[in-house]
Amino acid sequence: MQQQTSGIRRALRRGGVLVVGVLLSLVPLNAHHGWDGYLDAEFDLTGTLEVPVNVRGAHASMKIRSADQVWDAVLAPPARTISAGLKEGVIPVGSQVTAHGHRHSDPKRLEIKTERVTWNGRVFNVYPDRR
Repeated sequence: MQQQTSGIRRALRRGGVLVVGVLLSLVPLNAHHGWDGYLDAEFDLTGTLEVPVNVRGAHASMKIRSADQVWDAVLAPPARTISAGLKEGVIPVGSQVTAHGHRHSDPKRLEIKTERVTWNGRVFNVYPDRR
């Protein structure tokens, strides 16, 4: 009887772990960055590409160094960013770039929700519908 009870407990534990795993898979691991939380005013950030474009996660991203500060540039979702031509490795680290978009509403947070990136005369319009 004790072995049967032990087996039931093990099965319930495994089932619980499975349920938790399924539920966690339904929640995105990276938060989706909507436009709430960003200022309405247009914002331009020019600096040096510190960390290259990354197209993994809910949104593509990169880091730009400007005035001895490193900014997070949140781009469009990966498929949209890639279709704009902004793929990993396209812009070399150390290049001068300009990100145009909207600064985060928290002034302590160095983050820009980026609509387009300009590098070497080339414009990557990751949100063409937001002109």
